[in-house]
Amino acid sequence: MGAPKKTPELLPGTLDLLILRALVAGEMHGYGIASRLKRVSDDVLQVGESSLYPALQRLLLNGWVKAEWGASENNRRARFYSLTAAGKKQLAAEREEFSRVIEAIQKVLNMA
Repeated sequence: MGAPKKTPELLPGTLDLLILRALVAGEMHGYGIASRLKRVSDDVLQVGESSLYPALQRLLLNGWVKAEWGASENNRRARFYSLTAAGKKQLAAEREEFSRVIEAIQKVLNMA
């Protein structure tokens, strides 16, 4: 048995990008967003509540997501988040910037 894998730290600003991208699929509550990120990343990205909810609040304040109260799958009260038009625009901008940064990092890692 090997040592348990450490959850990697996200680059600053990456969590907002990931949340916005997750919400393209439609409205979700916080637990659903965290579960989707974990599932799609093959359990590599595990976002805790202490990171997720402040990020969602920041996205709300910026007008990139909106939230409404509703009932979850197990009939509990939950806040459902969805992407706004401004959020879609922000997602496109952040994806472009993220790609630029990743490309720059790859250049440094592959330098002779």
